[in-house]
Amino acid sequence: MPAPDAVTTGRPGATRPVRSGPAVLMVLGSCVSLQVGAALAAQLFDTSGPAGTTLLRLGVAALVLLALARPRLRSWSRPQWRAVALFGGSLAGMNGSFYASIDRIPLGTAVTIEFLGPLVLAATQSRRLRDLGWVLLAGIGVALFGLGDGTGPGLDRLGVLFALSAAVFWALYILASSRVGALVPGQGGLAVAMAVGALVLAPLGAHGAAQALPDPHLLLLVGGTALLASVVPYTLEFAALRRLPERVFGVLLSLEPAVATLAGWLLLGQGTTALGLVAVAVVVSASVGSTLTARPTPQAVAAAP
Repeated sequence: MPAPDAVTTGRPGATRPVRSGPAVLMVLGSCVSLQVGAALAAQLFDTSGPAGTTLLRLGVAALVLLALARPRLRSWSRPQWRAVALFGGSLAGMNGSFYASIDRIPLGTAVTIEFLGPLVLAATQSRRLRDLGWVLLAGIGVALFGLGDGTGPGLDRLGVLFALSAAVFWALYILASSRVGALVPGQGGLAVAMAVGALVLAPLGAHGAAQALPDPHLLLLVGGTALLASVVPYTLEFAALRRLPERVFGVLLSLEPAVATLAGWLLLGQGTTALGLVAVAVVVSASVGSTLTARPTPQAVAAAP
């Protein structure tokens, strides 16, 4: 993902012909699946904690994707392994930080703050004043949350720090996944990167993950989280990226904070205020504006948590 196109810094892809059709529904379905998966993951936190839940999600998703992709690991070169290892590390940091944040702050708020990562990356790579303006607008939207998150007088500061950390790792993830996309064919790089991410999180999450294993109900939640938050979104977006223009894909992806806010309300009972809705709208507007005014790039990029 060299030169990300604002929030088209979302998922791996290649040059696409301009065909839409069901592709729009694929992207929207991906956004919904991702946030429903996050809502399911939140139900595991009491038992497994954020680190254990992230380990379970990445581990199960890695097994599924490895079975589907069947990468030829023996033929990989040292640069390919290095790129995949960095990709896996950024994947672990992004997902681990994100789950730690939604353990403390509302889902929609965390996703909205996390969107600063790809926006800032796009602005730094562009060096255009207009792109900096979009980042500042998004910053204003995030700052509005400091005046009240819709559930109390203020946000949990550690939760905000985790969301900002997830934003940083998302930017790193975009760069790392771009490198893997250029070096490793197919989905093998993503599958192995998820396995690497699970290994990175094992020291922190192994104890928590083990607590969920004896409970069939929790195992169902783990399977649902892995499928809805990893396997389904990536599969849908890989297919959509081959059919949609990059900017259309990016605009659709920019709706994720709004979808996350809705999912938090419907699935987790997380309310919000008018100010919170304004904050989400401002960040979504900044993301859409950044996407529409970005310069075309030869590649699309890689995924949110």
